[in-house]
Order: sequence, then C-alpha cells, then structure tokens
Amino acid sequence: MPYLEAVNTPPTRADVWNVSNTLCRVRYQLLAEAEPDLLCRALNLFALQFLTPEQVNVQRQDDLMDIHVIVDGLTWHRAQVIAEKLRNLISICSVDLQSADSAWGETAQATG
Repeated sequence: MPYLEAVNTPPTRADVWNVSNTLCRVRYQLLAEAEPDLLCRALNLFALQFLTPEQVNVQRQDDLMDIHVIVDGLTWHRAQVIAEKLRNLISICSVDLQSADSAWGETAQATG
C-alpha cells in the first residue's frame, strides 16, 4: 500500500474586481430552516471559491439551524458576494456578516 502524500492546496483565488483590497477574516452567522441538505449547499459556496473554512459550528434548535462559519483569506467585497449568495439559498432565513479581524468589525445584515 503506498504512503500517503501531502495534498497541495491551490493558491488563494484572486479577487479580480478588487485586486488592491486586503484579505480579511470574516464570520458568517446564518439562521436557516433545518433541511437535510442545507449545510452542504451553504458550504459548497465556499468550496466553489477554493475557500476552506477555519471553523464551522452548527446547532439545531427545533425546526431551525444556527450556523456559524469563520473563513480567512478573502476580501471584504468577496465576503459580501458570498453572503448575498447565501441569502439566495432556499431555507436561509437570515445572514449576518462580520469582520472577525477586529472586536467591533463591519457588519452587513439582511434577512432573506
């Protein structure tokens, strides 16, 4: 049986619309209906951008899911675009986006 080899991860995908923006660490807080495929659909939006979350925390409370995702290595603009895509998913009730770099951070909140 061959030895396991280290997996080379692709470099961070560049934000071509905002090349001069610095990379940041963000926290997404989602409230959603408890659907079996919802977590996969939400996390797929990060995978499509070659982003691996640092932390994912999910708690189900009755018919709702409280989802917290922390992601590093994207611009604020790109974080907002992903937040809008999350808001467009069926079963998502609300999405709160915060900068995880600072204590107060920028906040963009909307309900869907």
